[in-house]
Amino acid sequence: MDVRVGVRVEGVVQGVGFRPFVHGLATGLGLSGLVGNDAGGVFIEVEGAPDVVGRFLDGLRARPPRLAVVERVTTRELDAEGRGGFAIVGSAASGERRALVSWDSATCDACLREMRDPADRRYRYPFINCTDCGPRFTIAKDVPYDRPNTTMAGFAMCGPCAAEYADPADRRFHAQPVCCPSCGPSLVSRPHADEPLDAARAVLADGAVLAVKGLGGYHLAARAADAGAVAALRSRKHREDKPFAVMVPDLATARALCVLSEAEESLLTGPRRPIVLARHRPGADLADAVAPGNRHLGLMLPYTPLHHLLVTEPTVMTSANVSDEPIAYRDEDALERLSGIADAFLLHDRPIHTRTDDSVMRTFRGRPLPVRRSRGYAPEPIPVPAGRPVLACGAEAKNTFCLTRDGRAFVSHHIGDLENHETLRAFEEGIEHFTRLFDIAPELVAYDPHPEYLSTKYALDQDLPVVAVQHHHAHIASCLADNGADGPVIGVAFDGTGYGADGTLWGGEFLVADLRGFERAGHLEPVPLPGGAAAIREPWRMAAAYGVPDDLPVARRPGWAAVTAMARRRVNAPPTSSMGRLFDAVAAVLGVRDRVNYEGQAAIELEQRADTAERGAYPAALNGTAGFTVAGADLVDAVVADLKAGVPVATIAARFHNGVAALTVAAAMRIRSETGIGTVALSGGVFQNMLLLDRAVSGLTDAGFKVLTHHRVPPNDGGISLGQAAVATARG
Repeated sequence: MDVRVGVRVEGVVQGVGFRPFVHGLATGLGLSGLVGNDAGGVFIEVEGAPDVVGRFLDGLRARPPRLAVVERVTTRELDAEGRGGFAIVGSAASGERRALVSWDSATCDACLREMRDPADRRYRYPFINCTDCGPRFTIAKDVPYDRPNTTMAGFAMCGPCAAEYADPADRRFHAQPVCCPSCGPSLVSRPHADEPLDAARAVLADGAVLAVKGLGGYHLAARAADAGAVAALRSRKHREDKPFAVMVPDLATARALCVLSEAEESLLTGPRRPIVLARHRPGADLADAVAPGNRHLGLMLPYTPLHHLLVTEPTVMTSANVSDEPIAYRDEDALERLSGIADAFLLHDRPIHTRTDDSVMRTFRGRPLPVRRSRGYAPEPIPVPAGRPVLACGAEAKNTFCLTRDGRAFVSHHIGDLENHETLRAFEEGIEHFTRLFDIAPELVAYDPHPEYLSTKYALDQDLPVVAVQHHHAHIASCLADNGADGPVIGVAFDGTGYGADGTLWGGEFLVADLRGFERAGHLEPVPLPGGAAAIREPWRMAAAYGVPDDLPVARRPGWAAVTAMARRRVNAPPTSSMGRLFDAVAAVLGVRDRVNYEGQAAIELEQRADTAERGAYPAALNGTAGFTVAGADLVDAVVADLKAGVPVATIAARFHNGVAALTVAAAMRIRSETGIGTVALSGGVFQNMLLLDRAVSGLTDAGFKVLTHHRVPPNDGGISLGQAAVATARG
């Protein structure tokens, strides 16, 4: 006797070809029934012999489409109807919204073959897509994910496209952005040209700067081998030293520029297509100003048809903004804001609904290590324990927000530093969009207790119960949530500065923590931060704070005597236990960098200078018992002694890194002896330093610890919102 089963499939199952997949699976097994989308995901009714229905259900879980993520399949018995055929029915907008919007996916191989085929009607069409690729999150306005709820709503399908869209056997069946040159978006150039793409290529070839409208915003582009073009871009964008990302046309070109691991190649060529930070090959044909003084280069491969058509050689492709402004994504705004930077524009008329920067990834021991999680990753949810719906507002720098519901944490795309009205507006609009898209009504708001953060002020303005989550506890909770753990762990949180539980500036912390709370087991010995924020911009001030001798070259800075006096008297010099500022002090002492042009520059350049073959390590004392302190000054003294003895800077830099790794292991062992905890979680922006991370993980592993590191959200402040959400959920 035949049975009929109602099936509910939840996860990323809309806009990814799931309904035609279901149709093909059911008809191939000779089953009847129907499939459709609604606000909760995909609903199915399937009828046939019980064993065949069982095979159908197994196939749903085991062989979903390439971009689908099946989180849950539930079933219920229905009365058999005895009707034949299997139908794809219209979408239903009513009901509780649980459907997930897919991330934007790189152009698939099948679409690329069509785009390069002169006989194909989409030959050289820069907006070709199908159910396996193309825009998703950046064009979605609402759910269900159907064309009227996207920015493609204004483009009526022509006859051939409509036929593909309606054919369950076609690759473009219900691909919401489906279009062609007759009915879809089109390119336009400024200044006007009859062939915008050819004109844009000519602009780049002539050594000029081109603004390109992409998937989640505008890029500024220039030939990466053209020193004049790169220098002009740096000057106009007011970006003195921070490395530029480079888009290359194919993997072979990427290999010519960088030494790539298997994991790095997998990231570069996968459907998410982030920027991947990889080891730069010496002598590669790039302008020196692309990544000055850096052993690594940010590489990415084309991820839209337009990029495939435009990029024929290594091309700088950087976010289109000035200094710390958010990326431009609306056409009129871009034309106004970028007119002083770009010599020409390549635009199109498909609106971008959500501004989304490129993601940036490293790899660590074969796994991804996010630096910036945005396009290609957001809004993919991260599993967390179920609890009350939470809005977590994140930190001030590298802001993301996070919304949770029913065991899912939706960490937003990269918002940026909340330092101006435009970024704050993007933050507020993003929260509004996510709450609507995923139908989340927060019952708790989590925030960083720093009283001056704009994210904190926003949280406290909401008419909801609030949960304050200390900055470094949020870092460790983020690492726990990233790894599906709840603790307790020994949490090592190293960063620049964060507001401490005692009102001082923390940043070199050893915590005993779980998702509910923490204890500060130890920390870097506090030193003055002379001039407050000025000491972050001018690392030589931290050398003065650590009391280095006046006969060193760093002491020749104008104002040295005044700053040392400021530090000694603790006037305008709040105490900080920051590990990031210790790195700054050493970089300044060694003459690597005494003034920074972007966050973390001194520490980044110090890592670049280190001799990775050196295994010597400077010692640092752990003082006290309960609430021990680590004498960072011991490391600085050892650096000074070796510098005066003529030891090469590369050797000193390596010994310093090894010393920080060694003190991390020593502190963890002390805490383990007192608590019995054998797991260590490493978080905070300092652990983006790959040399330190590698030495610390090796040392901890050799000492018998299980070590948790990040792989889904960044260790920097971009992961703070996930940690806040996890803590608020645990506290209920």
